[in-house]
Amino acid sequence: MTALNDIPIATTDGAETSLAAYDGKVKMIVNVASRCGLAPQYGKLEQLQKTYGERGFTVLGFPSNQFLQELGSAEAISEYCSTTWGITFPIFERVKVNGRAEHPVYTELKKAQDAEGKAGRVKWNFEKFIVTPDGAVHRFRPRTEPDDPAIVELIEKSLPAS
Repeated sequence: MTALNDIPIATTDGAETSLAAYDGKVKMIVNVASRCGLAPQYGKLEQLQKTYGERGFTVLGFPSNQFLQELGSAEAISEYCSTTWGITFPIFERVKVNGRAEHPVYTELKKAQDAEGKAGRVKWNFEKFIVTPDGAVHRFRPRTEPDDPAIVELIEKSLPAS
């Protein structure tokens, strides 16, 4: 699954990087949106970051206006995330998660199936993809809370013992 790590991504300040910068970590990739009714999930995402960050876990937020619920600029998104939720995990540039102009990271992630065996389109904001250090992708739909027992168990079993 090196392909996923090799795809270029840009930070909110325009610097280019890739998921390879997080190689060996348990990554939770989430399409976030500031104006979404699910935005309180930001708080739970940050709690996971604080709980597991030192053990090799990171949340990676990809703002998306695909569902018309994200703020208009990287600056506004960054300010919202830090002032409203105290976000410390990386937030990247706004991306499309579906369609012809979708970001290549999402083209790869969407091949993963959810608990019901369904792959394909991202249904809404806050869809969560957990990429374990072995490159396996686990998919959780938007209404699955970040602190859902299935997610916490997957994170814990994928991290080195504390």
